Formats: sequence, structure tokens, C-alpha cells
Amino acid sequence: MHGALIEQIRAIVGADGVLTGGDVRARNPGVFMSGIGADAVCLPSTTQQISAIMTLCNAARQSVVVHGGMSGWVRATQTKPGEIALSLDRMSAIESVDTANRTAIVQAGVVLETLQRHLEQFDLSFPLDLGGRGSCQIGGNASTNAGGMRVIRYGMMREQVLGIEAVLADGRIVSSMNRMIKNNTGYDLKQLFIGSEGTLGVITRLVLRLRERPKSSNTALVSAKSFDHIARLLRHMDGALGGQLSAFELVDNNFYQVNTSHGRHSAPLPPDRPFYAIIEALGADQQRDTEIFEDALGRAVTGELIDDAVIARSERERMSIWEIREDLQHIVRDYHPFYAFDVSLPVGDMEEYMRNVTFALRAAWPSSSIAFLGHVGDGNLHIAIGAGQADDRHGVETCVYEPLRGISGSISAEHGIGLEKKAWFSISRNDDEINLMRSIKQLFDPNCILNPGKIFDEPAFPGTTPSNHAGNARAGT
Repeated sequence: MHGALIEQIRAIVGADGVLTGGDVRARNPGVFMSGIGADAVCLPSTTQQISAIMTLCNAARQSVVVHGGMSGWVRATQTKPGEIALSLDRMSAIESVDTANRTAIVQAGVVLETLQRHLEQFDLSFPLDLGGRGSCQIGGNASTNAGGMRVIRYGMMREQVLGIEAVLADGRIVSSMNRMIKNNTGYDLKQLFIGSEGTLGVITRLVLRLRERPKSSNTALVSAKSFDHIARLLRHMDGALGGQLSAFELVDNNFYQVNTSHGRHSAPLPPDRPFYAIIEALGADQQRDTEIFEDALGRAVTGELIDDAVIARSERERMSIWEIREDLQHIVRDYHPFYAFDVSLPVGDMEEYMRNVTFALRAAWPSSSIAFLGHVGDGNLHIAIGAGQADDRHGVETCVYEPLRGISGSISAEHGIGLEKKAWFSISRNDDEINLMRSIKQLFDPNCILNPGKIFDEPAFPGTTPSNHAGNARAGT
């Protein structure tokens, strides 16, 4: 990178708006990444500054990688020498909350938990919720189409966004700040940027759909004798709760035992059951909703869908239940080398899929460890694995991804593709889909400067299409 370009960017964002050298290395590199490789980190504070930066970088054919809260799991924010990281940390304003329309206009750098707390004073809520709420940013949630615990009721991030402002690779600002739920006037352009992992544009501002803040909350941890019982319980609770089911989280015995072993979290239920589920309902009347919730659980016991249950009677007890599911530090430490996966598939195929993955893994590494958890209510499984050596990643990935091929599963439910999953893209997308995505990328970013190499390989020359499709690439190359 030329020093002259850095000075031009400094003239746009101010002397303290560009970090180099040790200041770059001192920043959070992201999940399971050892450091930031970029030559510089830019810290713009307005859409106009980002536009000016992108105009300069496009003219100079300078690669730019957008950085949000750095909580992603697929190395979509990884940088290398010669690149610039564009951080949205300074674009953290909650610009307005419209209580009548139940919308909020926010800058992309707003932290999810900050928004959630801000909305409490208006008796409103933003329903997206995930374990990284204290660090993830709204712009990153949109660019990855984040999911989380409440998808079963409210949908993915895509369903929470009404409008978007984004800066294209050439510096043009596309402002599509729609504030209506219904707006069928041509193409819904915001959907192109949602889930594109920063490869089509830089999301700078968003219009978010808000919901009424729940007045009641009921949470339970239950255990079941088989996955079939869990699947039947899901349908039972969804029907019995009349639309209030807001989370249905699976925890298998292996994960439960890791997190409830001595000196860690207390075990509300015996640690010898094959499967556990966290069930949460949000409503409007605590007394009435508690009666409905307890009645639904009682009928589940009578119908032998569950064999034990504990209901949270306080916020502290509720948090204790959720910590068993959300705390990952122990499994990351116990399973070594640690591999994490995020897949989706039909609920009816999950039991056989889990058996197939476990069999393949143990056939290759008999002493391996594996645990399943996740948002089973919306078909999403997370898999934690400890197997082999650090260089056995491709073999471990084969055990996890190949069984998805025959059941039309997805290699990424909510984490995206990034660098991590490029080798397996063809399992979930056919050649026509991938080629169309490439065409969209070429249209929006013909010089391939935005997050290059993520999702699929860079073209050999900007403006051309590589001869090999994404399914032939090796992850991390």
C-alpha cells in the first residue's frame, strides 16, 4: 500500500482516524484469529467519509475489508498485508426511535446489546438476540444475516431490517432507508447487502423494525429420552403456547456434562439424559402466561415427551439456565484441537445426521469428542468437535459437511461462508446460483476490492470470472 493513500485517508477522517503499526496489531483480531494483517485500520465516523475512502481505494485498486464487532466465526473479516481494514466502531449512534411507527434508525456500528438496553425506556424491543450481543454490531448482524435464539418466533436479521444505506465499492451511496413494512416498488435492494458479508458494499445506516417489549417471560430446562421426543416436544410446545414460543434450544448430553462438571455451572437436572432443551416463551401477562406455560409442560410430562423439567422462578434462575447453553469457554478448552460448525437441515433429518457425523468422526479418530447444541426450533445445529491434529481440519470438515449433501442441508445456517467454508459451497448452492452470485459481485465491485476472496475466490484479473467454481476451492486459500 502506498503511503500517499494513507495520507489521503487521514485528510478525510482526521489524524487519529487511521491506525498503523503496533496500533493495528493491538486491536481485537476476531474469533480464533491470531492477528490483524492489514497495513492500516481506518475509523470513519460518517457515511460521507466512507464514500470518500471507497472512491480513493477503488481508483487505487486498494483492497478494503470491513470490520464490525469482530465476533464472526468464519474468518470473513480476516485481513492480509497490503489490505486496509475499515472499522465501523465510530459509527455508533442511535439516531432516532419512532415509537408510533415502531422503528429505529441506527448507524452500523451500534452494538446489539446497547440498542436492546436503549429501547427499554420506550417499552420496545429489538428481537434479535445471540450470545455475542455485547460485542456484535448491527451492521455486522445485517451483513451476515445473523440468527440467534429467537429466530423461531421473529425470523433472521433479514426480517428485522426495513431499510439500509450502503456505500458501494466505487464510493456511490445507495440510500434505501425505507420505514414501511410494505413497499413493493421494484427490487428490494437492501436484501442484496444483507448476508453478503461485506463483499457488495459497506452498510452504514439501517432502519430497524421494533416490537413491543414482552411483559412476561417463562423459561424451562427439560430433559428427554431421545431426539424423537425433542422433535415432538417442539411441535407440542409451539402449538400449546399460542405463538409465544420464542426459543427452543437443544443441548446434548456431551455439552451438558462439559458445562455442568465440577466447579462450573450447577446442573438443574441430572447429567445422564441424552438430550436437553431450553424452552422460553415471551408474552404480555405474566400470571396468565405462566399458567399456560406450566400447563403445556404438564401435558408434555403426561404425554411422556419429557422425563424431567425445571422452571426458572427468578431472573437469576433464568440466567443460570441460559448460561449452560451460552458459555463456550469450557468446551473450547476441553476439546482440542477445537472445531466449531454451524449447519442447518430439516428437523426430521437431524437424528440420523447426528449419528452419521459421530460415526464418521469416530471412525477416523476413535478418541475424538463431539457435542451438538443449537437452535433446533429453526433447524440449526451447532457442532463442537475435538479431534486429530491442527492440520486435520479438512478431514473433520468432511465428516460434518458431506452428510448434508444428500438431505439438501446447508453448510452455514447463520455464520456465513467467509474463508472457512469456501471449499464446501457447492454442497448448498448449485453452479447456476454461484455463477449468478459472481455476476452480482462483478456488477457491484468490478475491481474486486471489497472483502476479496471471501465467499468465493477472487478472479485472476478484476472484471473476469475464475474458471474454477467455489466448490473446487480449498478453505482458507
